[in-house]
Amino acid sequence: MPDPNPAALDFLLTRRSRPAKTLGLPVPDRAALGPLLRAALRVPDHGKLEPWRLIVLERAALLRLAALVPETGARLGRAPEDIAKQQAQFAEAHLAVAVIAAPQPSGKIPPVEQGHSAACVAFALLSAALAAGWGANWLSGWASHDRSFREAALGLGASESVVGFIHIGTETAAPPERPRPDPAAKISWVSA
Repeated sequence: MPDPNPAALDFLLTRRSRPAKTLGLPVPDRAALGPLLRAALRVPDHGKLEPWRLIVLERAALLRLAALVPETGARLGRAPEDIAKQQAQFAEAHLAVAVIAAPQPSGKIPPVEQGHSAACVAFALLSAALAAGWGANWLSGWASHDRSFREAALGLGASESVVGFIHIGTETAAPPERPRPDPAAKISWVSA
């Protein structure tokens, strides 16, 4: 018989991200963030390639990223409201962790599987932060998909990409529950 962990299962069945714009101070310090980052790295990793890395963005770094957004948006022809929204994601944040997909050369493990592992890192970090009592949210945004922005803002290599920014802070407002997928519409069973 399995040895169940009802508290962990209940957490997964009830977890709810917190909107990044509602996350305030305090944020976890380095000592509090350490276990969350370690938990994030305990993900499925076919081939043990570790095709990901984390960049912790503290306040000054987030303000630097925010300052890069207007030029990027203008170059990409983004609407002023899109630029303002993307800039606010960084300018209003106090702590975020960039989850970076960093595919490794492999004759056995295709890049798509490595990307799935990197996405698991983002979800594990989000879940660890929530389980530790912090508010947390996973965002990306159009700027993170632009190579020039990624290189200037985060120093990413040519093969690296941003999976997402995990914003972590103190929850200032509880979000309402949102509709969840109907299991009957999303799950199929194959027995033969």
